[in-house]
Amino acid sequence: MIMRPGKLLLLPASPWFIWGSLVVSLLVNMLPLGRTPWMPDLLALVLVFWNVHQPLRIGIATAFAFGLAMDVHQTALLGQHALAYTALSYFAITIHRRLLWFTVPSQAVQVLPLFAAAHAISLAIRLSADGGFPGWSLLLAPVLEAALWPVATIVLLAPQRRAPDPDNTRPL
Repeated sequence: MIMRPGKLLLLPASPWFIWGSLVVSLLVNMLPLGRTPWMPDLLALVLVFWNVHQPLRIGIATAFAFGLAMDVHQTALLGQHALAYTALSYFAITIHRRLLWFTVPSQAVQVLPLFAAAHAISLAIRLSADGGFPGWSLLLAPVLEAALWPVATIVLLAPQRRAPDPDNTRPL
């Protein structure tokens, strides 16, 4: 893949860091913070991030497994989060090559429809099971997740950034 001018060459992502960030985001989602409809889903954000940056390591099966874990934790209809995360991962993997050509703020705009679709899928399953409408504040969650995209990019790519090397004889 041809790199854009000025874009840094990153080190390979550590599998321990990838899986650790997914588990930490799952645990943050499981914190008893009084789950309100407008709260961003950090697990969905981290799943999309790693699906975009490492699609061969984190795939749809991983999203399905983490979705089942969220369903069990929230005592939701079994498969509600699993289907939403699976669709989210599929769409993220579909656009990952195109998405990486954009700047980080533009990427946030590009992933907003993905987060909105995942919340719509989850809401449709909830409404079909007579779960009740959570309120219009649910529309704020995808916006907050897209707004957190630049923060996630800075935090999750930090271990991959190369330290400035004063050696002028090496090309990289």
